[in-house]
Amino acid sequence: MEPMSCLSKVIAIKELTHDVKEIALELVHPPKVVFKAGQYIAIEVTEMRDGLPRQNNRPYSIVSPPEEDRVIKLCVNLVQGGPGPSHLHALDVGSELRFLHPFGYFTVNTGLPSCSGVETVLPLLFVATGTGIAPIRSMIEHLIHQKTERPMRLVWGLRHGRDLYYQDDFVTLSRIYPLLKTTTTLSQPSSDWPGAVGRVTTLLSREETQPENLEAYLCGNMDMIREVRAILLEKGLNKQAIHFEKFY
Repeated sequence: MEPMSCLSKVIAIKELTHDVKEIALELVHPPKVVFKAGQYIAIEVTEMRDGLPRQNNRPYSIVSPPEEDRVIKLCVNLVQGGPGPSHLHALDVGSELRFLHPFGYFTVNTGLPSCSGVETVLPLLFVATGTGIAPIRSMIEHLIHQKTERPMRLVWGLRHGRDLYYQDDFVTLSRIYPLLKTTTTLSQPSSDWPGAVGRVTTLLSREETQPENLEAYLCGNMDMIREVRAILLEKGLNKQAIHFEKFY
């Protein structure tokens, strides 16, 4: 599908944490978008390079599922000096935003046909750090909309308690779809944090379960992806079953 230019309007902004916002964009032209769970849009921003302004496209994964095609949501963390995040965080309700869509091959397989023609239900492992949760949340919600029967597990790594968001949303999704199990782990928690502690790699490396028959989707910084991929390969998972997208 060729990328399409879209005009949208900001209709809602949620302050998820001290440095993360969820921005809801209502489509103006065209009135709706078609995309796959896991894909991203590209916005044009002005960057200063060698003292000169340059136009550049910056990617942002869609956090909402494809079933919500008239309003799409972005999950954006503020990076100091980042022209893209600075531009998006400066938007107000009513602001217009142009973007190109859809981009990306980090998309979830809704089902895999077996030799008998019957859809298989391989379990899914999702691993995210930071706002790498965006495409993965889209995937999880899409699969639930599609009435999947695949067991799903999410392991999401953040640093501090103040970085937590979407926790209640994932509790609700787990109630709607009991085959979804979620774990949020903090690498630098306070003493009263009741949940998992450590990096996602720490949790996965010490587990004794064998992942030969599952699909894995990883999204976050490249160090995490490299380490988690190595852990899964060492445990016996086929490399073709590991899909990833890096976030800087």
